[in-house]
Amino acid sequence: MVRSALTLAVAAALLTSASEARAHCQIPCGIYDDHNRVHQLREDTTTIAKSVKELGALAGKTDAQSLNQAVRWVMNKDAHAEKIIRTISDYFLTQKLPPPPASDKKGYAAYLEKLARHHAVMVAAMKCKQSGKADSVKALEKAIDGIEGYWPEAKK
Repeated sequence: MVRSALTLAVAAALLTSASEARAHCQIPCGIYDDHNRVHQLREDTTTIAKSVKELGALAGKTDAQSLNQAVRWVMNKDAHAEKIIRTISDYFLTQKLPPPPASDKKGYAAYLEKLARHHAVMVAAMKCKQSGKADSVKALEKAIDGIEGYWPEAKK
């Protein structure tokens, strides 16, 4: 009785103190909506684009309110870029792109291409964190274009 109560207490403590899980599911649950994930990547990219635009409008202003807003736009831009990186890493790379058998040379080549394209999205998102320029957002959009065909709309 004491042991099961202790186990329950430890499990409850872990559940209540655990940080937010960013991945959809790593059980795996089998419930995936890949198209929706790509749509979310695009929405995050739109948010990054707006942040970059607003930062441009604030450039050169030195009053406290403008500086405050600039910091908030940078934080927003970086948070959405990080969300893209996490989605690619935690959802697509870990759950949706299993390596094929070593004997499948053609499948392995296709796998490497998919990995490279998904990695390109992560790198482009990282560059959006490093930059305040629209060119970095365009590169991210192009990188997402490069993976979208792998994840067509889920069948109902």
